[in-house]
Amino acid sequence: MAVLALLTAVCAITLEQFVQWQYGATGLAGLLLLTVGIKAKSPTCSSIGAVVLALMMTGPALQP
Repeated sequence: MAVLALLTAVCAITLEQFVQWQYGATGLAGLLLLTVGIKAKSPTCSSIGAVVLALMMTGPALQP
């Protein structure tokens, strides 16, 4: 049980560091909003976080 919790924490920290490295503070804020929205069962907060992350990921593809 403790190994599963440790593995989950390591994966979460790794994902947060990758998002911050790749997309900066805005990407980290989007991931934070998405995570808080899911844990608090708030569709508004999680939707805003998902939209921020989607815009960060598709932004370079949309530029001419």
